[in-house]
Amino acid sequence: MLIQRAGTGMLPPPGFAQPPWETLATQWDATPAPTTPTVQLGPCTITLGHDDQEPDDLVPALAGDVTAHEFGWDNESPARAVHVGAFRAEWRPVTNGEFEAFWRGAGKGRVEMPASWAEDAESGEVRVRTLYGPVPMRYARHWPVLTAYDDMCVYAAHKGGRIPTEAELRLFLDTYQVSYAEGANTGFRHWHPLPATAGGAENGGRGSNGGVWEWTATPLATHDGFEGTTIFPGYSSDFFDGKHQVVLGASYATIPRLGDRRTVRNFYQHNYPYPWVGARVVYDV
Repeated sequence: MLIQRAGTGMLPPPGFAQPPWETLATQWDATPAPTTPTVQLGPCTITLGHDDQEPDDLVPALAGDVTAHEFGWDNESPARAVHVGAFRAEWRPVTNGEFEAFWRGAGKGRVEMPASWAEDAESGEVRVRTLYGPVPMRYARHWPVLTAYDDMCVYAAHKGGRIPTEAELRLFLDTYQVSYAEGANTGFRHWHPLPATAGGAENGGRGSNGGVWEWTATPLATHDGFEGTTIFPGYSSDFFDGKHQVVLGASYATIPRLGDRRTVRNFYQHNYPYPWVGARVVYDV
């Protein structure tokens, strides 16, 4: 709501100067591209989730053993092994600039203009919404685009790819996404996305995805061993409706202790137009 309202009656974050967009854009334009278009991962077996079932809190031997527990929502437990086949993943999420080119070209009439953009009715110029108000596309063209899952699926199919499954994206993030301490754009380190940096020649290709959650092709649903919470009834199960997609990662507004916990799973309806969620394209091998 703040993003949608920014620039029309909402004050920018207090105590933070307006970013020097022109200077930053010059730096972002110089951000090195990935050394290769994609990276291949798998086949392998990874662990999704962890073991912190709510009923364990009632077991006398475990009730006071808080150091051995890592809090998680009901959909994070239990730990389970999942096989991941071989696939190729783009190093970085789809950018505003890439999606704008598609929206104006091959995707015209097939995808909606992201609600994270604002179009001038007279000039047709597209701006990207921020907490400081909309900024010209030239400033934000390297940021990950924030838009609905349905439209990202159309974009991915146009490129001959698809949106990754939860296990595939988890494998990529485990391998290449940096933590907050290593420079990830989370915890309001910035009050806007940044260009992604994964895939560079340094640090083994590891880097930030720019500070966004990422869509997966996995619907939110029950899984083996799932037990709903009684502390927050229906936290997950109310959304086992085939309409919600699992999203992973963290946005620039996510606190690091959540953003750095690999078992965290968020979820949004597939057609929701206002998520702080981007996506990367993967390809079958």
